[in-house]
Amino acid sequence: MSIYKNCQSCGMPLAKDELGGGTEKDGTKSTKYCSHCYENGEFTLPNITVEEMKDRVKEKIVEFGMPKFIAGMFTRNIPKLERWNQGK
Repeated sequence: MSIYKNCQSCGMPLAKDELGGGTEKDGTKSTKYCSHCYENGEFTLPNITVEEMKDRVKEKIVEFGMPKFIAGMFTRNIPKLERWNQGK
């Protein structure tokens, strides 16, 4: 089983997740997704596109006071994350 440092949906560092990660159907912590993206074994936004996810993450980063160009750098790798490469 792989160990992930970042959520494989939004790219957030899992160490920064205030809930310690998303949850599987049985209540165990997800080792792959954060609590914002994944609850009870399902994505919180199942129909979101990769572009919409990039926009959401950019908005959050800017809310935390980062310049937009930095937010763009943080989000450029989102399409490479596992969720977006599973043929979903």
